[in-house]
Amino acid sequence: MTKSTKLIAIGTLAFFISLTANSQSDSPQVKNVSGIKVVNYAGLKPLLERKNDTTYIVNFWATWCAPCIRELPYFQKIQDKFKDQKVKVLLVSLDFEKHIDTKLVPFIKKNNLTPEVVVLSDPASNEWIDKIDPSWSGALPVTLFVTKNDRRFFEKEFTYEEIRKVIFEMNPQLR
Repeated sequence: MTKSTKLIAIGTLAFFISLTANSQSDSPQVKNVSGIKVVNYAGLKPLLERKNDTTYIVNFWATWCAPCIRELPYFQKIQDKFKDQKVKVLLVSLDFEKHIDTKLVPFIKKNNLTPEVVVLSDPASNEWIDKIDPSWSGALPVTLFVTKNDRRFFEKEFTYEEIRKVIFEMNPQLR
């Protein structure tokens, strides 16, 4: 094997290894830990892109984030207030997967959180943060409001009235 043939073979091998690595990270990974879905970004993406007649409020938070904790009761109140309407809250925890049993599940139970909770466990945060919204600095809390025809991104702590205002702006028929 000549030197140039070896280089081509090594380059081809590296190319196929990179394709395999990319296809693994781009494929949805969903598992269940203590009743909580754990997803990578590819597993979360379909939840962010639903195109039906429901308004989805997707809040990115963590148990170690004080502003997140302060606003969670407002998302619970929205879930309760709109339970019979086409408004759904999804809480995307950025807690470490290893803390699901010791911190996340006890926190959910203690605070009687009823919206769906998923854990986003994907080490490629520099990639998926920009995919969620290019303006996201990476700080928490962050909330997305998603309807069939509208998508709004907020990197801020919400009050109950602010959440309601966005819902009604996006869906005046819910008033």
